[in-house]
Amino acid sequence: MKSAMIFRLLMLAGGLALALLPSFAQAAPPVERVFRIEASSFAYKPGQIQLNLGDRVTLELVSMDVVHGLYLDGYDLSLTADPGQTARLTFVADRAGSFRFRCNVTCGAMHPFMIGKLTVGPNHSFTLAAGLTISAIAIFLLIHPRRASQ
Repeated sequence: MKSAMIFRLLMLAGGLALALLPSFAQAAPPVERVFRIEASSFAYKPGQIQLNLGDRVTLELVSMDVVHGLYLDGYDLSLTADPGQTARLTFVADRAGSFRFRCNVTCGAMHPFMIGKLTVGPNHSFTLAAGLTISAIAIFLLIHPRRASQ
């Protein structure tokens, strides 16, 4: 019985440590990053970009078919690329969070659905979720211990 209680307490401590670890982890130092984004047929490739806070970022927008644009929400930045041309924009990722980028040049019927995502900061969601799940299970086991079969 005592070993089961110790196991549950260790499980709780481990789960909480796993959940809180990301908040104490140091972020990677800022670096120069260049992303080539191809715009065509109402989509961006890549459609998602992950950055660290403080990175100096250059976006290279290449239009593969018609005139396309890219507007980055939250940063109020925009650029436009003509077919076969590359437009460049450089900025410092100084705001953490997830930001949409979308085409700001009407390029056809599906234009409103031409959206991408830029995430600034480390992605700790999985670690946080795993730690909280383990902690919840441990708390449940502490509150409702199994009774010995009679």
